[in-house]
Amino acid sequence: MIAQGSSAQTVLEVTSLADGEGDAAAEFYGIWRVQAQALLDNDCASLVLVLPDAPQNHRDWRRAAVGAMARAAAPARVNMLSGGDRLATEAAIAYLDAAPGITGQYLPLNGADAETGATRTMQDET
Repeated sequence: MIAQGSSAQTVLEVTSLADGEGDAAAEFYGIWRVQAQALLDNDCASLVLVLPDAPQNHRDWRRAAVGAMARAAAPARVNMLSGGDRLATEAAIAYLDAAPGITGQYLPLNGADAETGATRTMQDET
């Protein structure tokens, strides 16, 4: 599903991926990367891929995928988000919209329960 908000970001929502690390990477490259590339080929200046949350062992292939896509698409920007709730995702997209120098980044999100009203932040990568 592709959604364009009020920002300059084009958002490609990856609705599902396989559970296993290798299967998820293969599915991403076989289906979703193709869709992302089509958007970039049609003059998309800034693309944000929103992936479902995944275990820690998926981080390496996700970082490699978004880094390679960003290098190939330059000067267009490509970033990737995962996890988090709707508010956390919207906040991260707004942050990226206001930060034109950020590209090639994988940002796992941490969205708190909407009932608690807790602050939504990006998870620490360390």
